[in-house]
Amino acid sequence: MTEDNSSKISVMEKLLQDKNQPTLPRVGDLIKGKVISVSKSAVHMDIAGIATGVVRGKELIDESGDFSDLKLEEEAQATVMELENENGEIELSFRAAGHQKAWENLQKIMESEEIIQVPVTEANRGGLMVRVGRIDGFLPVSQLIPEHYPRVEGGDKNKILEILKNLIGKKLKVKLINVDESDNKLILSEKSAWEKEQKQVISNYKVGGVVDGKITGVVEFGAFIEFGEGLEGLIHISELAWQRIDDPKDIIKVGDKIKAKIISVEGTKISLSMKQLQDDPWKEVVKKYKIGQKVKGTIIKINPFGAFVELDKDIHGLVHISELSNKKINHPNEAVKEGDKVNLKILSIEPDNHRLGLSLKAVKETPEKEEKTAKEKEEKKKGSDSKKEKSEQDGSQSKDDQSPASPKDSGTKEVDEKSPQSGHRNQFNKSAGSRPREIPSAEKEKSKPKKETKSKKE
Repeated sequence: MTEDNSSKISVMEKLLQDKNQPTLPRVGDLIKGKVISVSKSAVHMDIAGIATGVVRGKELIDESGDFSDLKLEEEAQATVMELENENGEIELSFRAAGHQKAWENLQKIMESEEIIQVPVTEANRGGLMVRVGRIDGFLPVSQLIPEHYPRVEGGDKNKILEILKNLIGKKLKVKLINVDESDNKLILSEKSAWEKEQKQVISNYKVGGVVDGKITGVVEFGAFIEFGEGLEGLIHISELAWQRIDDPKDIIKVGDKIKAKIISVEGTKISLSMKQLQDDPWKEVVKKYKIGQKVKGTIIKINPFGAFVELDKDIHGLVHISELSNKKINHPNEAVKEGDKVNLKILSIEPDNHRLGLSLKAVKETPEKEEKTAKEKEEKKKGSDSKKEKSEQDGSQSKDDQSPASPKDSGTKEVDEKSPQSGHRNQFNKSAGSRPREIPSAEKEKSKPKKETKSKKE
């Protein structure tokens, strides 16, 4: 090897080993360049003095918005799409670079928990579509603040959509809660942003405190109450009243002004109670009812395991399915129905647990006893019918006894029906002290039959 060749190799090796020397980019790399020309259809860039790159067509679209208004000599970033095109230039993309940069910015915003304002662009049954820079995001209904949450009876999705459409065009304060570039998923929360701002306000409220508020919504699981500085809490259905409630609308409605007691504060979630500001009727239940006592009640609800009974406006009890009938039944509605007025027996009372056990079958006869009673009633009926029949027969016989006596029985001869003495059948005079007419002895003699004389010839 000549001295000149060895000298050249050593220079090349040095160049390759020099990290400060420019290197050719690879496809997918994000590189920087200086703008050398700008037109509507293309932007040319100088890449570190070693190559020229071009951005053209749809690759000019920039999600980050950083490269929308470039000027000559400005530095810009682009993603390498091809190392060499038909003109020997490196094919570049602002769109890919902008997309990558935009998502990197979103990730930083989420990690910093920064609150940002975003415009609402669309609405669907599940929530709102918003725009962060040039990227579309989704704000679910569940992540809306109470003021914007669509409370619709029965969860009618069409009505929910109508309410959400009213928010299109408005700007909302939100936090990013999920950033996923690979799935192109961006989820935001208005509630999280609101909670962050409300933490200081909520810290002024403690468990046990009583607030004045207004009912803003009534749903199947309870009622929402607005109080204080725009705060909202939930009164669960079980905390509305001491008695059993099937529908909150039975005792409360939107617009009602009420007092409520704070029973829990978890972050920005506040739970309240109306019933805890009322006397607990179960404290006095043992004074009103006793185990073994027979009571009257109304069936108010039927479940597969039994029937709920209202004893009075405050105290409700349960008749377990096993206590509804002496016969085996598969469902309580085989024995009772809602609205039935029934007689019951109290089996148990648990004031602390607000439970009262009842029995319907305990006040009914057992099947054996019912059968025995039915037989006794049947026999009694038969006996009554027999006595009635005998009474009728005796009455008939009595009439027969009152018919005219025969001559043989009376000891007198029957007087002719046409006899001038009577003009009718001879009967005893029924007048007090009367006696039968005596027949003269001369007449008696005449009435005797004459004895026949034997023929002299005989």
